[in-house]
Amino acid sequence: MDLLDVIRAGNPWMEQPDRLSEWARPPEGYVPRIVRWTTDWPVAGKAHLLVGARQVGKSTWLRARLGTSVAPLLLNCEELAIRSWARSASLVAADLRRLTLPTTPVLFEEAQHLDDAGLLVKGLVDAKLPNPLYITGSSAWHLHARTRESLAGRAVRAFMHPLSLAELAPVGLPPLLAEARLRELAETAAILGGYPEVVTRPAPERTLRGLLEAFVIRDASDLFRIKHLDAFRRLLLLIAGQVGSLVNTSEWAALCGISRDTVENYVDLLVESQVLQRVTPFAGGKRAEVTHHPKVYFCDNGLLNAITGRFEPFAGRTDRGALFENLVAAELRKHLDPLHPGGTLRYWRSTSKAEVDFVIDDAAQGGPIGIECKAAALTRPELTRSARSFIQAYQPARFVVVNLSLTHDAVIEGVPVAWRPAAWLAAPWAMAAPVSSASE
Repeated sequence: MDLLDVIRAGNPWMEQPDRLSEWARPPEGYVPRIVRWTTDWPVAGKAHLLVGARQVGKSTWLRARLGTSVAPLLLNCEELAIRSWARSASLVAADLRRLTLPTTPVLFEEAQHLDDAGLLVKGLVDAKLPNPLYITGSSAWHLHARTRESLAGRAVRAFMHPLSLAELAPVGLPPLLAEARLRELAETAAILGGYPEVVTRPAPERTLRGLLEAFVIRDASDLFRIKHLDAFRRLLLLIAGQVGSLVNTSEWAALCGISRDTVENYVDLLVESQVLQRVTPFAGGKRAEVTHHPKVYFCDNGLLNAITGRFEPFAGRTDRGALFENLVAAELRKHLDPLHPGGTLRYWRSTSKAEVDFVIDDAAQGGPIGIECKAAALTRPELTRSARSFIQAYQPARFVVVNLSLTHDAVIEGVPVAWRPAAWLAAPWAMAAPVSSASE
């Protein structure tokens, strides 16, 4: 099949305009998404990069957003003919001028499959095409050496994650019922995560297993050319069993039977592909604190549980502390990126092993924010010795204890401290205030 045949097959509305409404129609059960570009869009003369893991709904959202006012040109970069054509930006630019009208949006989907997506997009922007350009892909395509440099000043970016609690939050319920519903949603998300297909369709466990094989294992083999797939699977299982622990790549290498450099390379690939997120230590200048060893969390709890093969309800899980901590990490990531571009998710640990689960290092919020995770329905506001040590040492802007039930405010050592239920994760900044005048 030649290039034109591939393009015609992927864009049936070119010859049958009535097919466009079918393409743009959101699927049954579609959940409206919250997507924030680094600047308002569309932006004339720039490419629009929508980055996210496979199956988080990038193309579906773009379809719904663009609607049916103008028929787009859809280019699937998994197609061999598209990949071959895309090696020459000048050829693509010339062909697009003949294939499209000036107002036709051009969508390159799954751009991580291109040999050098960055150079292609640079060439198309520099060619001053009149068409709005949209590029979707996992952030794995940033691994190509020249991508970041070649797109400087030529692109605006947005990041799409699995569905957040903010997107799933019920609308129109009284506060008490809304909070109860959000707790239920949080406990479900701790097991099944937030991939749209998992949330909106039956048989979520089977869907998650399929997603795991399709874009973790298949991409590992086909896209990244990983040779030691058995070791890669063992590494995923090890990470899933040590969520929230300090990374020990030497130990993982020994257990997987591969080199430490290979382990570090695999972890980098998983982070770039938005399967994992790496959380580095908060170093506030005190001598007795951990400053080097990162932790890793899964970007979605559903994938974590698919790897371990465990889908029992949250309340009966012996590992619910780790599951809840991973859920908090995943939800905070969705709010920090890019709503608070100056904010960075970290953790704090002293050399004497005092530890705070998360620290948001954000000058825009008035200083660091400490966060502890408690996978329990608390009945009274208690603060751990580690939390008190952190508060005394750093005088953070505020400290939050995320739990399953308790809402309480206090001032401890001059710092506002808030106990907040899981509903807080749907709107962490808005729900952190007000703080009462109570003190301890």
